[in-house]
Amino acid sequence: MSHLPTLITDLAIILGAAGLMTLIFKRLKQPLVLGYIVAGILAGSHVTITPTVTDAGNVQTWADIGVVFLLFALGLEFSFKKLMRVGGPAVIAAMTVILGMIVLGYLVGVVLGWKQMDSIFLGGMLAMSSTSIIYKAFDDLGLRTQRFTGLVFGILVIEDLVAIVLMVMLSTMVVSKNFEGMEMVYSIGKLLFFLLLWFLTGIYIIPTFFRRTRLLMGDETLLIVSLGLCLSMVVFATYVGFSSALGAFVMGSILAETIEAETIERLVKPVKDLFAAIFFVSVGMMVDPGMIMEYFWPVILITLAVLVGQATFGTLGVVLAGQPLKTALQSGFCLTQIGEFAFIIAGLGMTMHVTSHFLYPIVVAVAVITTFLTPYMIRAAGPVYPYVEKNLPRKWRRFIEHYTSGTRVVNHESNWKKLLTSLIHIVVIYSVIVIAILIISFNFLVPLVRMHIPGFWGSLLCAGLILLLISPFLRAIVAKKNHSVEFRLLWEDGYFSRAYLVSLVIFRFVLAIVYVMVVIMSLFQASVGLLLGIACVLMAVIFYSRYLKKQSIQIERHFLHNFRVREVYARHSGGKVPPRFAGHLLSRDLHLADFVIPSDSLWVGYTLSELALGNRFDVMVVAIFRGQNCINIPGGMERLFPQDRIQVIGSDEQLERFGEKLQTMTLPPADSDLTQSEVCLKQFVVDEESSLKGKSIRESGIREKYRCVVVGMERGTASLRNPDADTVFEAGDLVWVVGEELNVYDLLNWK
Repeated sequence: MSHLPTLITDLAIILGAAGLMTLIFKRLKQPLVLGYIVAGILAGSHVTITPTVTDAGNVQTWADIGVVFLLFALGLEFSFKKLMRVGGPAVIAAMTVILGMIVLGYLVGVVLGWKQMDSIFLGGMLAMSSTSIIYKAFDDLGLRTQRFTGLVFGILVIEDLVAIVLMVMLSTMVVSKNFEGMEMVYSIGKLLFFLLLWFLTGIYIIPTFFRRTRLLMGDETLLIVSLGLCLSMVVFATYVGFSSALGAFVMGSILAETIEAETIERLVKPVKDLFAAIFFVSVGMMVDPGMIMEYFWPVILITLAVLVGQATFGTLGVVLAGQPLKTALQSGFCLTQIGEFAFIIAGLGMTMHVTSHFLYPIVVAVAVITTFLTPYMIRAAGPVYPYVEKNLPRKWRRFIEHYTSGTRVVNHESNWKKLLTSLIHIVVIYSVIVIAILIISFNFLVPLVRMHIPGFWGSLLCAGLILLLISPFLRAIVAKKNHSVEFRLLWEDGYFSRAYLVSLVIFRFVLAIVYVMVVIMSLFQASVGLLLGIACVLMAVIFYSRYLKKQSIQIERHFLHNFRVREVYARHSGGKVPPRFAGHLLSRDLHLADFVIPSDSLWVGYTLSELALGNRFDVMVVAIFRGQNCINIPGGMERLFPQDRIQVIGSDEQLERFGEKLQTMTLPPADSDLTQSEVCLKQFVVDEESSLKGKSIRESGIREKYRCVVVGMERGTASLRNPDADTVFEAGDLVWVVGEELNVYDLLNWK
């Protein structure tokens, strides 16, 4: 009888148990992650009535691969552009939740008498909610069209990114045995530097590589190349001192900006599902049911801390972000569970032998309990809101109403804000590139050249090569935005603004000279004054060089082309185009949602005017997506056809009523992506000098001239949705308009 390797028999036990549990948990409509953990408990050494895995070391290796592919897939869904679109409210709310839960988790550990490292890791594990569990809960409960879900997804995006940073910080703490001081600052700075460098380099190179090899890329080749890039970045990240998970996440986020991103995500999914299942089964194998009973009260206390803490800090964070109390409560109650990153952080602590043996099973038990309670917590937000509003002190209620209403009225952005934001981005991005070139040059180029050409001439050659490499980026630091619209407008404001503008130019010039000085002083021995003079002359040559100007522009255009290539390709091919406003919580209780008109719908063939959706449901159709065509702000004579995707604006209640009516008349529609649009919702205030004052909506020409629609108006304490065309604008009116982004901004500049 032949002998099977232990690895095969162990995999048979793991996948057999996982397969059985997924069927059971699918039947119970529970997250599959819980099924994997239960399968791990059954396959582990703590349960003897079932077949047991014999070589845990092999399983741990596969589990480590599972973490890599799990983070790689998360990066593919993440995308840096998605981070840029989530908006300020999501960032403020996420940081409030994360900081609050880290502190709360640490305090719970102290109360339980745990050692400091256990308490710190507990805080990190409790800070992150589960993206997959919340996503599934929203689908199961039919909440994807609700207004607050966009903000919740934005919060989860920020939490995923912060979780990566937190893992690096915890690793640094463990290695350095230092919980404060410059070591931590250095680690965070190093992390941010490499994240930005990898992103810039990857976006500049990888989309071009895929574009030039597209004819050679079948599904099999694309899968192999993608996994090869992922593991290469894993190796490189580990080499420079970061975790393998970080490298996988970064490569996934870079590939998310390519045209092939959706295909890669589809191809990688089975691989990710297999190894992720092994990872979560390995999590369950470490759980000792007897230990959970032994630590029953800590499990209960930590579970309560998660439920109460996430709901409280989530609500507080969303309110601080300027959103209404109802939206804040709905968002906060959605976050009341701990997710996959808790297991990864717990595994990090065990691998580095800095956490106690009981922490892992306790966290798994808390994760299981809070996951089961997630749907009930989401439903509880509705009944809790009237109770909180009724019992909230009147002063607090008035303050919240005043605060949240005041933060959402935005007219024009300051020219100073636009200019300074752009300059900060330019200086930071190009400085990272320059510093990276200097590090590589002094570690590899200079020793190589001096080996063959020693002395002065070798140093001169090195200086020339290094300056040639960094000169396009130095010119960009000094010259970009000096002729922008904002710069010219501010220059025309008078001498006061000119003094600041000149100071900004001088500061950038000095920064560029510093980089040149670093090169010269590292290679030559001379007086500081002489070197400074040489640096100034070189910067003048760089600044006035037309060739370097052309090179700088070409480099930037190539990067921006690669950065936007997926979006441009999608627009031209009728694919999915993420809107610029995606992730932003829109004004008041109005927001945008998508619905698909099924093939057998009774509405097919009727015009929007004949359907009278505005009168029936108090909603408005603002866009129709039909094949490769997009009809923004459709007229009343526009007809609906099978499989049209219509974008509708309204409140939660109106959209829910509209969706229910659509479902009762047809078969259930396919899931629709809520982030496909090119229109946006903005608001402005009619002031005394406005050209709209005294005109009716019909007379204003907003629809005819700017292809925008007035969807709401607030005057004093009164609100008016879908105002009549004869409504006259008055000073102080808060007006909501919807339309294509460029048209809306043209309207805001004209009004």
